[in-house]
Amino acid sequence: MDPVIVVGAGPVGLSLSLALAGQGVPTVVLDEGPGKEEPRPARTVVLHSDTAAMVNRLGCATLRDEGAYFAAWRTVRRRQPAQRSTFDDGPAPLHLPQHALTRGLRDTACAHPLVQLITDSRLDSLEQDDHGVTAHTQGAETTWWRGSYLVGCDGARSTVRKLLGIRFPGRTAVERLAVAALRTELPWPGEALLHRNPPSGSDEVVARPLPDGVWRLDWLLPPRGELVTPETLVALVRDTLAVWCGGTTPPYDLLDTGVHTLHHRLARRWRDGRAFLAGDAAHLLGALGTQGVEEGLRDAENLAWKLSLAWHQGASEALLDSYGAERRTAVAARLRAADQAMAVLRAGGGLRTYLPGASRSAESLLTDGHLGRGPLGAQPSYAPPAAAHEVPTDTEPGGPVANVPVTAPDGSTVPLRDLLGGRPLALLVAPGTGVWDRRHWLGAGLMPRLAAAVGALPVRTDLLVADGYPGAPAHTVLLVRPDGHLAATFAGVRPEELHEAVDALRAGPAVAPVLAAPPSTTGAVID
Repeated sequence: MDPVIVVGAGPVGLSLSLALAGQGVPTVVLDEGPGKEEPRPARTVVLHSDTAAMVNRLGCATLRDEGAYFAAWRTVRRRQPAQRSTFDDGPAPLHLPQHALTRGLRDTACAHPLVQLITDSRLDSLEQDDHGVTAHTQGAETTWWRGSYLVGCDGARSTVRKLLGIRFPGRTAVERLAVAALRTELPWPGEALLHRNPPSGSDEVVARPLPDGVWRLDWLLPPRGELVTPETLVALVRDTLAVWCGGTTPPYDLLDTGVHTLHHRLARRWRDGRAFLAGDAAHLLGALGTQGVEEGLRDAENLAWKLSLAWHQGASEALLDSYGAERRTAVAARLRAADQAMAVLRAGGGLRTYLPGASRSAESLLTDGHLGRGPLGAQPSYAPPAAAHEVPTDTEPGGPVANVPVTAPDGSTVPLRDLLGGRPLALLVAPGTGVWDRRHWLGAGLMPRLAAAVGALPVRTDLLVADGYPGAPAHTVLLVRPDGHLAATFAGVRPEELHEAVDALRAGPAVAPVLAAPPSTTGAVID
């Protein structure tokens, strides 16, 4: 089989290539740029628990070195504190510069033997047949590339999307933000802030910490207001800092500024034969605290295991179609929630009739968007296949699983999310195994029967054990998708039902992969 061609070397394209390579699938990443990230401290990314865990699994060290976890989240309305949220009951959001994330992923990709990163390569045509995709690039060299599949991760102006003739409808300029990155001291070190209706000339200001005393500040601007001059932005910085620091502007070092116009768009289709869209090529969002890069990483995680199954074993058309069905539905719901809330939030009206749970304050709704909760920010759930859900747990079918400690047959105990991204997982809830010697629990109770049932599945599945799982009684077996969503639950060992559930997970029996034709040279270059 030929490699998978990934067009675009931003966070989404690099994450997808690494996720595929981690599953033994070679990739060719076509990068239109020179392969170096321009430092832009004012362009940042917020990662929540699922996406941060994904980036960690890919081997990217940037999160440890250049990211900052929120110590708390504050909300203020006018001059009065509204609430302060800590993260005692769950992981805090992680904030880091986007160029640092991209650089870390690029360094990891360059070191991986199954990732071929090609710079100065601009796609200008692609053709598909029953066996694969042929792409033509211009740049330092004019080259034809041959791949088994192709994924466009090439941004809002996606060449792949245009070549496939896929429409990209939506709304333009839904919000406009002035942004600044600066080094200073604020009264709440390490804590993020949402300030509504401050007395500093903007309807809303958000401050988020970065390492080394750096902050990113965002001011909400009128959608079609006057041009924001450097003098205007400096005045916003000085006035805002003075409001927060007792009337006097503290010393600060202005590192970077910008004005971002946010659009809401959603591609009509995310798949065309052997070609797919992901990230900004498929969707644009970012208003009310939602995170476009993070949704792109979720695209990559959803698509990677399905393409891996197709590459290694063949996959049904229904499984490949499920990528667009699941991710497009999830992003559409996020866009719909933002659009419904925005008209009311920005007009200052009531929320009760628009969103579930929206009888709370506007500050609470916006906070949820920033912190990855509620209709604006919660991790997506995907409609589960027609499989058994015999045992109710605290995780709804199709929802993201809890990050409980699990023990693998080799005796290692790690958080569940550390083992995602490769194969399906069969998790047995067996209280007490955490203190048993693995020589005992591997041959005790349900384990021998469950190991035999898992070994007979049509898709290789990893067997894990946990002392407990929220809401699940002892001897519950959970089938978990490679991207961490709950596929099925069983009361004990049910080999036939488990087999049916795995078949449902892969959307029916696999179609054997077709060897690529015509044959290609090493590295997928067609001379």
